[in-house]
Amino acid sequence: MEEYIYIVQASLESSRCKIGKTNDLERRLKEYNSMTGKSKSNIYGYLFTCKVKDATLLENAIKEEFFTLREAKNKEIYFWTEHWFGKYINFIKTHRLFIEEIFIKTEIQPEVQTKIIKRVTPSLDERGTTRINELHRAKRIKDDEFYTQYEDIEKELIMYPVETWYDKVVYCNCDDAVGDNEKSTSPFALYFLQNFKKLNIKKLICTHFAGKIDLFNAGSKAYIFTKEGFSENLFEGDYNYPERYDGSFDHKLSLKILNEEADIICTNPPFSRAIDYWKIIIESGKKFLIISNIVNPISTWCIPYFKNKKVWAGYNRVDWFLNPKREKVEAGGHWYTNLTIENRAKYELLRIMPLKEIPNEYKKYDDTGLLLVGKGYIPNDYKGVFAVSARPILNGLLEKGYKIANDKQYDPSINGKTGFKRVLIEKIS
Repeated sequence: MEEYIYIVQASLESSRCKIGKTNDLERRLKEYNSMTGKSKSNIYGYLFTCKVKDATLLENAIKEEFFTLREAKNKEIYFWTEHWFGKYINFIKTHRLFIEEIFIKTEIQPEVQTKIIKRVTPSLDERGTTRINELHRAKRIKDDEFYTQYEDIEKELIMYPVETWYDKVVYCNCDDAVGDNEKSTSPFALYFLQNFKKLNIKKLICTHFAGKIDLFNAGSKAYIFTKEGFSENLFEGDYNYPERYDGSFDHKLSLKILNEEADIICTNPPFSRAIDYWKIIIESGKKFLIISNIVNPISTWCIPYFKNKKVWAGYNRVDWFLNPKREKVEAGGHWYTNLTIENRAKYELLRIMPLKEIPNEYKKYDDTGLLLVGKGYIPNDYKGVFAVSARPILNGLLEKGYKIANDKQYDPSINGKTGFKRVLIEKIS
């Protein structure tokens, strides 16, 4: 009898996954989706399955290796993020009991898909993704509330010349509250307040969002904070409380500031509204430096921006954020900008070389005959289109004589098994 190890996740429980064993993958999945008391819209799907020599031994090895990530000692529930998902898979696939990875087509009824789509704006189809890809996205945590740590802001912003900010109006338009001390002030606002004189900023404008969560104790009323000119009191400025203003980045007053006053936008917009935010910011024609999901470069809605050089990666990724309880939460983020990037250190992570020199394990062809490369390897003598993950794009590949060849994400299939999504690339002739 064959034995399998699997990783499964429910569509409405994106911060957890279950790792278990079975001798019948199809039956086991049906058991999950028929559990008593489970919501009909909370559908389980496999993230990873593989055949093993001894499922019991390997399951126990997983428990020992990741014991700190288990929700309870007597359960198979584990903490899930993109990072730890990769760790789980790597541990399993490099274990002596691993045989081979198995592809499973998760059956989802059309009416269930409709229910899931209603939870997202816009639809999954409009966003150029699927339910299983959404399960892999780091953005989905409770309330979608990510707050950036000061050190991550400072780490990125010091990479840009001081002249970048000279005599500029800086606009922080995603719940960037300003209080009367550091603790009650958004880290974005705090950075610019503390460096106002050094950067020679002309004006700082910050908006506070009147949402259900008030991380900085800024009150339930939305406001617009403006500081023009340096003063010894960092937190001195004008507070404006417009009638019927909610502080959202797409409110008409926020858009007026963006289009008529702002020179550079710098903030961390909500991941769940990335499509709306990017469209507004890019169409404004203003300079920006923002944090967003690390998989954006291979997401259909975002690929055209990279292809048309409307945006490129900043210098750093951001792995840890704060939730409303000020607890650290791991989620895959990265800085994106249209500011000039100089001396990008991550160029060194691009392994550009002749195709024949790329190790076989990092180059393969999918069922359509299209070349897939991984681990930063890039062929410099290949005349056709090939597929890469988000990582080379974030490391500056498009600045090294390559371009995006298609406006949509690419979902490769090898031996009938769908792999992780990619983007199609070709060398500029």
